[in-house]
Amino acid sequence: MPMIALTFDDGPNTVITPRVLDILEENGAVGTFFLIAQNINPESAEMVRRAVSLGCDIENHSVTHSFMDEMTPETIREEVKTCSEKITAITGRAPQFFRPPFIRVSREMYDNIDLTFICGAGCEDWVPEVTAEQRTERVLANAEDGQIVLLHDMEWNVNTVEALKTIVPELKRRGYRFVTCAQLFAEAGVTPVHGRLYSNVYQTVDKP
Repeated sequence: MPMIALTFDDGPNTVITPRVLDILEENGAVGTFFLIAQNINPESAEMVRRAVSLGCDIENHSVTHSFMDEMTPETIREEVKTCSEKITAITGRAPQFFRPPFIRVSREMYDNIDLTFICGAGCEDWVPEVTAEQRTERVLANAEDGQIVLLHDMEWNVNTVEALKTIVPELKRRGYRFVTCAQLFAEAGVTPVHGRLYSNVYQTVDKP
């Protein structure tokens, strides 16, 4: 059975994150949420706890979502450490994966972040003008075994919620099994290599 990992960046929030979780729950699916630590507050933390209760994983997307490839090593380490600590305080599990903001990486980032770097196949769902239909078409056209799908659950992103209402049931119909990033690597028998940026479980992007 082919596997696919749905991932969501830039949460948590109390507007879009719960709607994404509703769709996952209705379809017996799981996802991986890459959190921005500055978006974590008592209310949004409840969304994180709900995600964990549904079998989702919570991973690191920095504190401020800034250009980390321009930061000093000390600032890089602080961005990741603080985010991981906030996540662990809620979930009891330390993040294993890191999605670099803007998918911008540097040698200093690899040298100072001891997590597996994740990219993924996106559908430009961070662009408001991209319609729900376009997002749906792009995700479904590019779906393949071992893929990491890059989506966003920022609080204005209604079009991605609408797209997921079609994407998730259709991928189920095609026989895909939804897994977290950690499950994807474990079940594919792939040990992540540090210093590489994974576009799917079997392929890395050579940056830099």
